[in-house]
Amino acid sequence: MSKPGFTWGVATASFQIEGSTQADGRLPSIWDTFCATPGKVLGGDTGEPGCDHYRRADDDVDLIAGLGVDAYRLSIAWPRVMHADGRPNERGIAFYERLLDRLAARGLKAMVTLYHWDLPQHLEDAGGWLNRETAYRFADYADLMSRRLAGKVHQWATLNEPWCSAFLGYGNGHHAPGKSDPKLATQAMHHLLLGHGLALAHLAANDPGAQRGIVANIGRGGTPGEGPGGGTTGSAEDLDAVRMFEMQHNDWVLQPLLQGSYPQELFDRLWPGSQPQMQDGDLAVISRPIDFLGINYYFRSTVKADGRGGFDLVDRPGVERTQMGWEVHPQGLEELLVSFKARYANLPPIHITENGMASDDRVVDGPDGPRVDDAQRTRYLQRHFAAVDRAIRSGVDVRGYYVWSLMDNFEWAFGYERRFGLVHVDYDTQVRTLKDSARHLQAFLRQRRQG
Repeated sequence: MSKPGFTWGVATASFQIEGSTQADGRLPSIWDTFCATPGKVLGGDTGEPGCDHYRRADDDVDLIAGLGVDAYRLSIAWPRVMHADGRPNERGIAFYERLLDRLAARGLKAMVTLYHWDLPQHLEDAGGWLNRETAYRFADYADLMSRRLAGKVHQWATLNEPWCSAFLGYGNGHHAPGKSDPKLATQAMHHLLLGHGLALAHLAANDPGAQRGIVANIGRGGTPGEGPGGGTTGSAEDLDAVRMFEMQHNDWVLQPLLQGSYPQELFDRLWPGSQPQMQDGDLAVISRPIDFLGINYYFRSTVKADGRGGFDLVDRPGVERTQMGWEVHPQGLEELLVSFKARYANLPPIHITENGMASDDRVVDGPDGPRVDDAQRTRYLQRHFAAVDRAIRSGVDVRGYYVWSLMDNFEWAFGYERRFGLVHVDYDTQVRTLKDSARHLQAFLRQRRQG
């Protein structure tokens, strides 16, 4: 991670920070609808106010630059930039043009994610990701944005975490649009990945100087009896449960992208009869080469055999956890990166596109002004930095690291209660306060630049 050219950045997503959900012709998204459905989001929270980033973007870019990072990962709100008939929404596009120009003026590279879960509601009304046509509409959107923003983007990421869009959105209903059937999830996943592959061709044609990739969230499994360190031990049945967990969490996405096939055991054992409908040539489109793979990692899950060929998630007592209840397990990131290198001969260069933790952060008065003591987050990041460094020393080609998140924001079904930011946001006043972890990151990057 000390090699020249390694990219350090911070990340956000449009729906989580922008607010202004009805400004300048923005259309409703599935998350606007989900938030308006009683009982779906903690506290009844919505995308308003977010972090009011739509109106405060210039100041927020200055905040990013002040951290000393090299790059900023953002997402474009599809409902903000296209009308329902496919025409461009010029006012929405202008916002992103100004944002990217501001980043360039401050010497920051931009990684732009096209889809971070905010599907226009009118497309969901037509079937959403269960409708094959949505993949083609996504390609149209990618075509528009890569034409309009050509030359301003360092790296394009087509999708953020298709596993979450497919499984949480269609498999268990925890996320928008709130459907719960594994058979729907596998079909949604296929159309998401098809949209990714179709979009790649437009990105390459319209903005050939930018890199093209996708962002996947990965999960490490562990058996109930193993200790806090690395490695996996346990009964044969539980080890098989770990394998099935990681197959559905990781290989369900990576295998079609990198090998042009789905893991058949998912459809035979875990979700019988759930093989998605597809057409000849789909997997060739999905497995088009990419320049980078974004990896999001947060925690380890403990699993045991369920006696039916699958797995159950179980609690592991006595481990460090975050405000989300997630186990802090940096070794899992190292182990997965090394395993991907061993499994996928064509594994592209990797960027850690999200890593971070939620904690119940409070602003207090200190001798030098307001401060937020989030020592656990600082330790969390330091330990994950070290885990990635070990993976690099083992031969994994990791070229960047983006901390999630730049600032506290709307945390999906958990609303505004869970705080992931390096920067604290008071949602009543929109005052931003650097947490201690942000100051530690500043010092770390300053020391790194000085050699």
